[in-house]
Amino acid sequence: MNFCSVDPATESVIAEFPAHSPHDVNRIILLATESQRRWAKLTLAERSVVVRRIGDILEERCEQGAHLITSEMGKPLPQARAEIEKSASACRTMVDIAPQALSEEIVDAGFTQSRIHYEPLGLVLSIMPWNFPFWQFFRFAAPALLAGNGILLKHAPTTMGCARAIEDICVAAGVPDGLVRALVIDVPDVESVIADDRIAAVTFTGSTRAGRAVAECAGRYLKPIVLELGGSDAYIILDDADLDRAVAACATGRLLNTGQSCIAAKRFLVHERWHDAFIEQMAKRFDDALVGSPLESATEIGPIAREDLRDLLLDQVRCAIEAGATLRTRRTRDDVPARGWFVPPMLLADVQPSNPGFREELFGPVATVTRFQSDEEALRLANDSVYGLGGAVFSQDMERAQRIASELHVGTVFINDFVRSHVLLPFGGVKQSGYGRELGTWGIREFVNVKNVTIG
Repeated sequence: MNFCSVDPATESVIAEFPAHSPHDVNRIILLATESQRRWAKLTLAERSVVVRRIGDILEERCEQGAHLITSEMGKPLPQARAEIEKSASACRTMVDIAPQALSEEIVDAGFTQSRIHYEPLGLVLSIMPWNFPFWQFFRFAAPALLAGNGILLKHAPTTMGCARAIEDICVAAGVPDGLVRALVIDVPDVESVIADDRIAAVTFTGSTRAGRAVAECAGRYLKPIVLELGGSDAYIILDDADLDRAVAACATGRLLNTGQSCIAAKRFLVHERWHDAFIEQMAKRFDDALVGSPLESATEIGPIAREDLRDLLLDQVRCAIEAGATLRTRRTRDDVPARGWFVPPMLLADVQPSNPGFREELFGPVATVTRFQSDEEALRLANDSVYGLGGAVFSQDMERAQRIASELHVGTVFINDFVRSHVLLPFGGVKQSGYGRELGTWGIREFVNVKNVTIG
């Protein structure tokens, strides 16, 4: 069996990757296990030199990596460069905060001495998606490596080229042979890897449906897991919001990465005072966004990563309109390049909670608008979702905004800005958006054994 990378802008096959056999997988796990044991015995300072070097090489190979991302999943090239640069920054920042996060702690519990040690779990299986093929990996991998773990990467079938490039970067940085390896396997083969006694933990980023299946499998074999799943982030525009600022943030939050992000703005909840003006301004921004080749520097909207995902998104738009939504933007599928899996930005208004467009995650440059009259109604609408990843509040009254933020059932809230991850801040969700946290001190401590050593 071969996996194919297909350029979503041209529909051309870029490369093929032969799958690993069960014998190959066993050999990879064996080598990774042995390498991890040696890696764990190094000092944190010694591991830090290598992780910092990963960041350096990411920067040195930025152009190469960015073009690979763009060719495999269609991200506009400037955004692909930014993804590589953010990954490099994460490696360096994690090195800086690791000494404090992983240092032994002494707790006065009434005994002669109680020490808390942070020790690596062992070999972690990382199951990663296609939408941020470098960032999703390195935001987990940098802290996991610093803590002394080894990593097996099962990347999305369409971004195996990125997986190989990641492996090469780690090797070039001085990561011991076998410590970070890409597994070229299909979904049905994942369970046997999770079941392997040499696998200590699992991290998964992807859809809620797939995450549920991986979590069930990890639970069956009692493997700890971090899940970063889907989202349908609500952005609340209050009656005292700075409308221009809100529109700018909402447009960026929805259209970044062609809208293919779990943490993207997806539901705009707008106070009736600003409702009509918001739709007018947002529709213009959506209509003015340049759709085209992701290799062109001026392009804002590239293709959807896969044909089936493009078709699903267009079907969701159709169902939302049939359920009462109104399309407030000009362009349709016929107004973008015929070759490639392009979808123009679309803004759907008059979307009620009963509409499937309000309930489902729209993974692409499509957003919904729902009107509200009071803070209480806005909160009810925002929390009326199975997802709980992120959200935003726009208001010039900070006390009011923070009160609303405190009542949103999500993992991250931004006030007067669009939501995104930051290497120093915890990232993750609640409800069907997953559990566990990445980034910051919280991410470093996700894949460690917190060991209590007490002298009586």
